[in-house]
Amino acid sequence: MLTVTSVNVNGLRAAAKKGFVEWLAGTSADAVCLQEVRAEEAQLPAEAGAPEGWYVTHAPAAAKGRAGVSLYTRREPDAVRVGFGSDEFDGTGRYIEADLPGVTVASLYLPSGEVGTERQDEKIRFMAEFLPYLKGLRERAAADGREVVVCGDWNIAHQEADLKNWKANQKSSGFLPEERAWLGQVLDEGDGGYVDVFRALHPDQDGPYSWWSYRGRAFDNDSGWRIDYQMVTPGLAAKAVKAEVERAATHAERWSDHAPVTVVYEL
Repeated sequence: MLTVTSVNVNGLRAAAKKGFVEWLAGTSADAVCLQEVRAEEAQLPAEAGAPEGWYVTHAPAAAKGRAGVSLYTRREPDAVRVGFGSDEFDGTGRYIEADLPGVTVASLYLPSGEVGTERQDEKIRFMAEFLPYLKGLRERAAADGREVVVCGDWNIAHQEADLKNWKANQKSSGFLPEERAWLGQVLDEGDGGYVDVFRALHPDQDGPYSWWSYRGRAFDNDSGWRIDYQMVTPGLAAKAVKAEVERAATHAERWSDHAPVTVVYEL
């Protein structure tokens, strides 16, 4: 069995004070992918940044207090790579991958974007560079007899079932037609070639959502977005036996505005 969890921690220093450390101590995951860490290892308490029993690699952004991705694995990876060969984005703390036996596990924090601003332009540039990399990663892995799982906050809701208020968000970053079409390319059997494993296991339900705004009563009303995915190669998707969003029982028990997304693979 291989259990993989992905979660945007919305600042690991803050999350560590609110329950992340206890969650990590109790998880049965073999690999944990974090996004939006927003800190360097030296700034983190040891129990969060270098916990006992885990091999940890942090990929912080050059810009202090922004982005940042991390990988926690129970066993030492055979190799770890930061970035995807991008001159613009490799220093921005948005991508890291590690080779474990038979599978490459990656943590992705895709830019969030904002319509009409440079942030949206940055997001579009990232997407344009990242899709060819995803294809190459899948092809290289296949040549080596390996599978791939790219976990993370993709900051795009793919379908109407992936966000509560889809009608009101058709012109919002994260649900724009061109963003949804790009994610469709990632999932196209003849293009990106990946599988949204959660949706494959739960094809006929709304959500389950993985992010809720801190504003208003979004969490209490389950007015959320499903933007945290595990995109996997078809061979690994066929071995997925369980997928769940680890939604907190109450608003007060949350340690991030995202919930962990966990998938169990029977290898």
